[in-house]
Amino acid sequence: MRAIIVEDEIPAREELEYLVEAYSEIVVTHIFDDGLDVLKFLQENETDVIFLDINIPSLNGMLLASTISKFSKRPYIVFTTAYKEHAAQAFELEAFDYILKPYDEKRIAAMLSRLESAFKRDHAETLLPEGTLVSHQNPLGKQRENSSQASNRINLKKNDKIIVTDANDIYYAIASEKVTLVYTKEEEYIMPMSITEFDALLPENLFFRCHRSYTVNLTKIREIVPWFNQTYMLRLKDLSEEIPVSRSKVKAFRQIMHL
Repeated sequence: MRAIIVEDEIPAREELEYLVEAYSEIVVTHIFDDGLDVLKFLQENETDVIFLDINIPSLNGMLLASTISKFSKRPYIVFTTAYKEHAAQAFELEAFDYILKPYDEKRIAAMLSRLESAFKRDHAETLLPEGTLVSHQNPLGKQRENSSQASNRINLKKNDKIIVTDANDIYYAIASEKVTLVYTKEEEYIMPMSITEFDALLPENLFFRCHRSYTVNLTKIREIVPWFNQTYMLRLKDLSEEIPVSRSKVKAFRQIMHL
């Protein structure tokens, strides 16, 4: 399930992103601080849910939601605001929920649980013409392969060429708007897909999605540096890049690394 966050206050959007990651399987793919930018994005892209502040520049949240309500395929809208007085209008627009700031963690967790249940209910499994059963919950149309099935060969693209690469030669990958940047020891590749799609191609026993925007090869970690809020910064062999571990991924990372 894919989501975007529309919020112009940095502390509020960082907290919301953390709560979404901590209490759901929802993937936050993009973050915006301007309503007009969101509208432009939605003209060419789809998302499943929008966490939408009302008081945002260019095009306020209510006007944006009103426009989105006319789409043939509408995402769920969850308003996140400090203002109680817009609640009635929000539900006239068939918003999924209306969350007041400051955020209540239990309230957010309950909303996310209901949201995922609604998504599963509304996007039941569909049988494709070829006879392949695919769940709409996974935008890739497949589940990530387990470690015994995943291929160790990854096709990377560079200068219109396809470079067949051993997966263990990949050090890390970074989400960059509509593409994913993939790094080996000496090369950078640009893959025309989201990091979620690229992550699904990788052997699960080698790679860990340590952050919304980063996937790292566990065998390439040279040093684990304690960071603020009990998170970590990862330093890799051979490279100077430092890779963050987000708060929502710390527990799983500690278990994997036996920390």
